[in-house]
Amino acid sequence: MITLDTIRKRFGSLDVLQDVSLAVRPGAVTALVGPNGSGKTTLIKIVLGLTRADVGTLHVDGQPADEAGAYRRVIGYMPQAAHFPSNLRVGDVLDLVTQLRPGEATDDDLARAFEMHAIRDKFVGTLSGGTKQKVNAVIAFMFRPSLLILDEPTAGLDPLSANVLKEKIRSVRREGRSVLITSHIMTELETLADDVAFLCDGQMRFAGSVAALLERTGERSLEEAIAGLMRAERAPKLSTAPAVAAFTPTPWLSPAPKGAV
Repeated sequence: MITLDTIRKRFGSLDVLQDVSLAVRPGAVTALVGPNGSGKTTLIKIVLGLTRADVGTLHVDGQPADEAGAYRRVIGYMPQAAHFPSNLRVGDVLDLVTQLRPGEATDDDLARAFEMHAIRDKFVGTLSGGTKQKVNAVIAFMFRPSLLILDEPTAGLDPLSANVLKEKIRSVRREGRSVLITSHIMTELETLADDVAFLCDGQMRFAGSVAALLERTGERSLEEAIAGLMRAERAPKLSTAPAVAAFTPTPWLSPAPKGAV
């Protein structure tokens, strides 16, 4: 679904991403994890076309990520914090988004589950953070995208609403669509993710299945495995702490053919 091959990005003297390669499988939930400042946000911005890689190639659903940006029509994006005009009503926001893509079929499951009809006349500026997050989720899933990029999607949601959203993510996966998700809640990712990509200091340190990561680290949970990777990264070079075995990419992680960024 997404294939990134040797992506590099530099801001001034800072190497933010260094030869990052990753494939997100169709019909799988891939957790993108790593410490703060590891390059996760920059990687997502490159996939969204909000910034350009200095070197490397990106393909989304088989389409090269070029400046025309047509590939972005298959992406649904849910940022960590939604910013909608506070002087618009919820119904205005939803109608505006719908009018931007006339004639396209919409998915109203979350709109019904989150009872958007009951808040259509409320101004966005009066909504709680959790309610804004519900609107955020409804928009991300609205046009049945082949790829969903979800950045801390349950932040601010109450337990019931978070459960509704997680079940929707599972439903999307069963339909064969792909999800790239970031979250600091490892227990949440463990219930959702099939694969995990661990970024640290701008480099992809691990990419593979959750099961493979647990086997290689000898840990029982994703939280413990990721914590172990982070401890290993922070340890002095001469530390006697056991190192994580090198990862051999599976076939679905093979880089895409060379093409336009």
